[in-house]
Amino acid sequence: MPIQVGLAGFGISAQVFHAPFLAQMPEYNLHTVWERSGPKAPEIYPGIRSVQGPKDLFENKDLDLIVITTPNDTHVEFAQRALNAGKNVVLEKPFTIHSEDAQKLEELANEKGKILSPYQNRRYAGDFRTIRQIIADGPLGRIHEFEAHYDRYRPEPKPNAWREEPGPGNGIFYDLGPHLIDQALCLFGMPESIYADLRKERPHARAVDYFDVQLYYPGLKVILKGGMLVREPGPRYMVHGFEGSFIKYGEDPQEALLRAGEKPGGPEWGMEPPDQYGTLRTNELQIYPTLPGNYGIYYQNLYETLKKGAPLKETPAHGYNTVRIIELAEASNKAKARIAATQLKDVRY
Repeated sequence: MPIQVGLAGFGISAQVFHAPFLAQMPEYNLHTVWERSGPKAPEIYPGIRSVQGPKDLFENKDLDLIVITTPNDTHVEFAQRALNAGKNVVLEKPFTIHSEDAQKLEELANEKGKILSPYQNRRYAGDFRTIRQIIADGPLGRIHEFEAHYDRYRPEPKPNAWREEPGPGNGIFYDLGPHLIDQALCLFGMPESIYADLRKERPHARAVDYFDVQLYYPGLKVILKGGMLVREPGPRYMVHGFEGSFIKYGEDPQEALLRAGEKPGGPEWGMEPPDQYGTLRTNELQIYPTLPGNYGIYYQNLYETLKKGAPLKETPAHGYNTVRIIELAEASNKAKARIAATQLKDVRY
């Protein structure tokens, strides 16, 4: 029997990154969605039940899994309600706003014997999957510098965008930073220290719209950057080792396809055209094919955990570490200094 899924929220996150994959997978059934702005989901997914109140979602005895895609400041409350109701939970990024809340959610999930997982779909973008393979295979030798970007060009404010309002958990560092931080931790583990420059660059900005975060390891520097005033982006990733470099431009095609209404799946899903492949330079220059991306791998992994008892791939500790790095970056930015990376969980990725 498929896993019965409830969606908390049906905004862009649910519509683009969650529902399309869940709807395509026979292991899951989109059962119920809580929509605060009216029943839209049944028009897209006939048979799904739309409810207007959170009680009708969290207390629905038919649901096995609740996917929480609501604004950041609701994550803790809604995850607690779902766990206390005996549901497994997928929690959108950022996992929480504060690391102490992430710790409390992990303890509650353990107490209830339920699965709690941060939604880190960008582990399954084609470009990052390719970088993991290159680093594992070793043609670059020991890596001494890694740089990743999430750059945009939007000089004007976005109407009715809660992420651009002032307040805890808002701004692009909380929005895009978790992807890059999680990728860095997947590749290199826990840093020893951190330096961060967080800014409000646009004249109208009321929340952080630029970040430059540097993670320091023995013999390795990791640079994570994002901004809203980059009209002409440079490389998306740069990986430099003692034996060579890998340079990658462009972004994984999945998000653009999903936003355009494409359904995931099929033999060519997530494949990049050859003109977007990265370049691997060692003794010679090689055009390096990008592995296919598939955000749906996240839900395939989760099914293996929920139904077959496989180890959870995206754990609450991973969510905690991402939030803790954000807190450390904010502390570094305030101090205008490099600080020790403390209170991180040394867990496997």
